[in-house]
Amino acid sequence: MRTVLYVIIGLVLQQTICAQSDYLYQIGKKDSVYSNILNESRDIYVQLPYSYNANSNEKYPVIYILDGDVLLPTVVNIHDFYSGGFMPEMIIVGISNAVNRTRDLTTSKITSRRGMPYNEEHGEAKHFLSFIKTELIPYIEGKYPVTNYRTLIGHSYAGLFAIYTMLNQPDLFANYISIDPSLDWDDQKIMKQAKSDFLNKNFNGKGLFMSLGGQLHMQDSGITIDNVMQDSSEYTLFARSNIELAQFIDKNESIGLNYEWQFYANDLHGTIPQPSIKDGLISLFQWYQMENTDAINNPETSVSELIRIIENREAKLKAHFGYSVAPYPEDLLNMSGYMNMEMGQPDKSKMYFEKAIQYYPESANVYDSMADYYESQKDYANALRCVSKAFEISGSDYHKERLEKLKKL
Repeated sequence: MRTVLYVIIGLVLQQTICAQSDYLYQIGKKDSVYSNILNESRDIYVQLPYSYNANSNEKYPVIYILDGDVLLPTVVNIHDFYSGGFMPEMIIVGISNAVNRTRDLTTSKITSRRGMPYNEEHGEAKHFLSFIKTELIPYIEGKYPVTNYRTLIGHSYAGLFAIYTMLNQPDLFANYISIDPSLDWDDQKIMKQAKSDFLNKNFNGKGLFMSLGGQLHMQDSGITIDNVMQDSSEYTLFARSNIELAQFIDKNESIGLNYEWQFYANDLHGTIPQPSIKDGLISLFQWYQMENTDAINNPETSVSELIRIIENREAKLKAHFGYSVAPYPEDLLNMSGYMNMEMGQPDKSKMYFEKAIQYYPESANVYDSMADYYESQKDYANALRCVSKAFEISGSDYHKERLEKLKKL
């Protein structure tokens, strides 16, 4: 079906405004999971991608965001702006940590913190991780169309938990974004474990993005990124733990991580999630970004070279995801077919429509578009065949009417 395809706008504005709502923007359908491990019901918030179709068999990578009741809007907004060109469309699951946050996200028992007795319930990350692994993920995979390609995002104690998860269950997630993590917890216990585990366990192909905020010392503005490692006070242990782990990873490339560390000098602990989530997702999915766009846009590029580019991208995505995935969105292949029809390059047009059918065989639209190509070539028999297939899939009045018109040609 020939539709007006504003692809760039489509990549940006990927939210449907609910007509029945008084609000412009709604995200995160609330759901919940009862946990036998935690002995409580845990709220979650699920955001489906723009292209989601309940009648399709397509599945999506998934992001799990801790403190989801707070940070889900940020993740969704960034994903909406950058998905397609910078990262794949994904299902986003926000996990609420509004209750028992310290209990669930801290990784060991302590008696004091920063010179004061510590009496808050804490140190139960082992149980919370077990809940995520054995209860939450199976629930999501049973109810929503997700793949096993997962990303975990956490801030502060949740950033500590993200590193803890990576060390203790490294295969549970493909990517980890640890935002201003509390690596000073329990005399840097997880930071010290990381330095050991990174050398003794296999982290090849895993992605880790870490960030540090600009407030390096609560009481001394003279402490900067250039001299903080020379300070030995309790006030800088938070920052020094973060930097020490970052420096360790930088010096040990054999760890095999897809790794990036960012310092946000102008952000505080409370503001750093927004830039970290944006930069982290773009960094971890850098391999997903489209390549050879200059050759694709060049009218002199041959059909065989375009096929090579498409198939190489398909192989690259499969290597990263671990399963086969279409190299380009359906709309982009569709648009490319029509653009080449208008440019008088029918061979390229046909190739793009054929690739769309190859990668999206359950879509009525790709067969309808192929029929447009055949009609442009006055090949009405093949146009009829393609519209028949489109009607078989859609059962729509539009395709039924088009069939009747083609039969008369």
